[in-house]
Amino acid sequence: MVARTVPETLRRGLTFWRRSIQARVVVSTVLLSAIVVTAVGWFLLRQVEHGLVDRRVDAVLTEVASENDEGNARLEAALGTDTDAGDQSRDFFNSVYANGLVRGFHVVLAGPGRAGEPLQQRGIRFTSAGDVPSVPQSLVDHLDATRKTAWTYTTLVQRQNGVLRSGPGVVVGTTITIPADQSKRTLYYLFPLDDVQQTLALVTRALLTAAILLLALIAALTWLLTRQIVTPIRLARRVAERLAAGQLQERLRVTGEDDLARLATSFNQMATSLQRQIRQLEELSRVQRRFVSDVSHELRTPLTTVRLAGSVLHEARLGFDPETARAAELLQTELDRFETLLVDLLEISRFDAGAAVLDLDDVNLTDVVRRVVDGTRSLAEQRSTRVVIEAPDTPCVAQADVRRLERIVRNLVTNAIDHAESREILVTVAADDQSAAVAVRDHGVGLATGESAMVFNRFWRADPARARTSGGTGLGLAISLEDTHLHGGWLQAWGKPKEGAQFRLTLPRHAGHPLRHSPLPLVPDDAAEVVA
Repeated sequence: MVARTVPETLRRGLTFWRRSIQARVVVSTVLLSAIVVTAVGWFLLRQVEHGLVDRRVDAVLTEVASENDEGNARLEAALGTDTDAGDQSRDFFNSVYANGLVRGFHVVLAGPGRAGEPLQQRGIRFTSAGDVPSVPQSLVDHLDATRKTAWTYTTLVQRQNGVLRSGPGVVVGTTITIPADQSKRTLYYLFPLDDVQQTLALVTRALLTAAILLLALIAALTWLLTRQIVTPIRLARRVAERLAAGQLQERLRVTGEDDLARLATSFNQMATSLQRQIRQLEELSRVQRRFVSDVSHELRTPLTTVRLAGSVLHEARLGFDPETARAAELLQTELDRFETLLVDLLEISRFDAGAAVLDLDDVNLTDVVRRVVDGTRSLAEQRSTRVVIEAPDTPCVAQADVRRLERIVRNLVTNAIDHAESREILVTVAADDQSAAVAVRDHGVGLATGESAMVFNRFWRADPARARTSGGTGLGLAISLEDTHLHGGWLQAWGKPKEGAQFRLTLPRHAGHPLRHSPLPLVPDDAAEVVA
């Protein structure tokens, strides 16, 4: 359960992140502000630290100088006495040690030694067990070489409540002269930097608190500002979605006179204009459909009368002179074509009115293709065109309206015959578990770029000057496309100039199932190299 919940939560979070511009703006602003605040805080903290340490070092050096002056004065005062060097050294150390207890520092007094000799081997005196390890050897060597006062940072080891603890500190080394024997001693002052650490900790807490409060304030301000901008955009999106869904009366509420208000006004004006134009187009489309339907119906009665008269003339043509007989034949042919056009117009009007329905049955596409090819054989022979069928041995069954399916295949085959220029036509049938398809391939004039979608427009012709040898009405492919959509299938075209064309019909094997692929390629195998 947990394994499923975490990815679901992550998915929802990513979806919210992708869709919410307000969240992205707030998070981005806070992150950038955090980087800037961190950099500025680090810089200020370093400046404060350097300032505090420098002031502490200056104070330490001043205090050491004062201690040395006092100690030298006491040593000079004892110059006339008979005190030996050891007593003078001990008295000086005790005096400095007493001052250190009051002022908070420790001292280490060391006798003379050889270069590089550790401090522990120089007869040292110290005030705490951790003082000697706290004096770095580098400072000892420096004093051996120059005898000049020097200082350095170090880590002080101090005993607190019986436990040795380490902390940052400053050690200052200086050299004193014992008047009794003019021998040199090295004196090390160890000053802890605890007060500096405490001050830095206080400053750090203050900066951290200020940074958190500042980031929270920036996040709140950014959220408020983006909300003022994003809220009208969200309202506009919702209104646009309702407009796209057909609710053309939806409008944005306009408040104020700022840029967003002017945008809302422009949006409403655009919506009003679109609504007016859409209604005009809908009315025009309705009038056109009604006109086509009414004209088609109204023409059927006079057509029937004219056809009866034409049939009489056609049957009696053998008794006419040659010119009159030819006229009777032409009249019969054109009446047949006119009747086919009316039938197609009526079918188109049913599609436009949404009155077309399917009479579904299990249909073998191979049988349909064979019937259509047999029915168009005479037309193919007139054009010196050979139609070849390539189908599997197993049935290619799909749930379809056999009448509409035959009409689709017939339109594709007759269209191929009309444009094949007496070259061979290949009709391929295939099926898989989900879909069944029929592809009609010709090697005639082909299609130019962009014409593969236009061929399904009503009355469209690639070459208006080219005659229709098959007696088509210009509505065959448009009706075929509507029949295909009624089945939930695909009707697609591919073509190249002088390379021919291929039309592919794909139907779901089970009515209502969505199509995801076709068992036949749209681009024929013999044209793959041309496409590449």
